[in-house]
Amino acid sequence: MTPHPPCILLGLGSAAGLVAMRELGRRGVPVIGIGYDHGPIGRGSRYLSKFKVRPEGELREWLPALVRETGAGAVLPLRDRDIVDVAQLGEAALGCRNLGVASGPAALAMDKASTLEMARSCGLEVPGSWQPDAPGAPIADLGWPVVLKFPEPLLVAEAIEQAGLPDFKAEYCSNPRELRRALERYRPLGRYPLVQSYCGGRGFGQTLYMAGGRAVLRFQHERTHEWPPEGGVSSLCRAVPLAAHQEQMERSEALLAAMGWDGFAMVEYRYDAGSGRYLLMEVNAHLWGSLALASACRAEFAWEAYRRRVLNDSTPAPQPRAGLYARDTVKETRRILQLLAPGHRPSDPCFQATPGRDLRRYLSGFADPAVRPYVFAWSDPVPSLWAAAASLARAWQRVRGRTAAAAPSAAKPRHEAAGPVA
Repeated sequence: MTPHPPCILLGLGSAAGLVAMRELGRRGVPVIGIGYDHGPIGRGSRYLSKFKVRPEGELREWLPALVRETGAGAVLPLRDRDIVDVAQLGEAALGCRNLGVASGPAALAMDKASTLEMARSCGLEVPGSWQPDAPGAPIADLGWPVVLKFPEPLLVAEAIEQAGLPDFKAEYCSNPRELRRALERYRPLGRYPLVQSYCGGRGFGQTLYMAGGRAVLRFQHERTHEWPPEGGVSSLCRAVPLAAHQEQMERSEALLAAMGWDGFAMVEYRYDAGSGRYLLMEVNAHLWGSLALASACRAEFAWEAYRRRVLNDSTPAPQPRAGLYARDTVKETRRILQLLAPGHRPSDPCFQATPGRDLRRYLSGFADPAVRPYVFAWSDPVPSLWAAAASLARAWQRVRGRTAAAAPSAAKPRHEAAGPVA
């Protein structure tokens, strides 16, 4: 059998990257992993053929040379910035197939304001939004609470860090005074987060692989738990049968077709089962954190991209199964500890905590065969050890940081506090 051409995986440090590597490696695709340091969780995988620390400089300065050196047939970028950069480089200059989305749709998806405007034109319901240009600007009437998030988080992440501001996915404000105070923090940055009306319900994702303007693979899941508990990234999620939400799946497909999409994407909503409303949050051009659930259900999006673009295999993908859960054990552990902590107050004023029920579900999940971990796999166990070691190292650094902050300013001898000693 002719061996498959290697695939360069850009971004080996995430759970999604590990799942993608397993999907490809199980099919005999040699995976060349690129990490930002020597310790990404995927480095311990049995499916990793070669590892390389990411070189300095722009992608165009080193990636085409790496493709020639390794004989790679494809590059799979996992981070938003890399998705855009690889797409803009182009396959001719790259020297192989790009398994990510084209630059136009990718840039559109990463600009949340533009995505919401296009979704509105396609008949999807979107949350009310207001883009302030100063802390004292007149506040739009969106109701309360409101949620703050940057429409292009990738483009402001470095500026936020340089300004010494805390990074965040979403922030809730219950009244005008809280909103003014939150916006005031961003005055040194010179730009302000998007303010959106509050959306109840749960996170709900419809994932599609688009080819030729139509979906050839579909999957959907709902977020059962999130970290932080009141809203963030998925820590426990459930596969939803494709027989449900069919009309909304058609709308998601129509939106991606209007965006000129080719490849995988997740259309993310807040879904309120009581009212039946779906409010569009964003379109993700990257492989998402809970990819392990889709892969366990036979919806293998990394393999779908490779077989279609590299092997020119357009045979129908198998129908995904439902009834499975997947959880990020580290985030789910942090979630339950926070909910059980005395005096915990969620930032979302509408969040209803159920710590007793969640603790029972957390403990039973270790013995439930329907609950699949994001990282651990019996056939490929080493990455989970790398992940555990990294979590312990981060926890130890936080403890050391708190200890140093709590210690008296005794970095100098006590007598130095009164001035020099003769």
